[in-house]
Amino acid sequence: MIPSWLIIGAVTFLVAFGSFFITPRDVKWFAQLTRPRWLVFEPLIPLIWTVIFVCGAASAYLVWQKNPGSLFTWLLMSCYLLLEIITVTYIPLMLRFRSLRIGEIIGSVGIILGVLLTLSVFPISRLAALLLVPYLVWSPVGTYTTEELIQLNPEDA
Repeated sequence: MIPSWLIIGAVTFLVAFGSFFITPRDVKWFAQLTRPRWLVFEPLIPLIWTVIFVCGAASAYLVWQKNPGSLFTWLLMSCYLLLEIITVTYIPLMLRFRSLRIGEIIGSVGIILGVLLTLSVFPISRLAALLLVPYLVWSPVGTYTTEELIQLNPEDA
């Protein structure tokens, strides 16, 4: 039997890594956008998201261990998966449609789902909920940054 931590980790990795294959090759549009002066941490964003995905996978593992295989646990696992899919579609969809507004919408949906997931997980495992806090902190930063990009590049909204 394959350990649950390995399955959760593999699914997390495959979804995150899979987004590289659906990202449009032409990123010139995004690279040419005017950025806020305070966005000096942009090179760290891939590392930040990697840490967030690892924390999310650890959170999912803790939830799974509390009641493996129950219908509610499977529902929570599908919410974790949906949250990751929403998160990794931000760039591909924004680039495909060349629309910052799409990025802002995806980020906002992610924030809402992240809050709902955290609240659902909290009664099961406080540590699992705590591991979702990096997502809850960073996702609004990304969404706010997208809003700032819209203000600086209104023609690309």
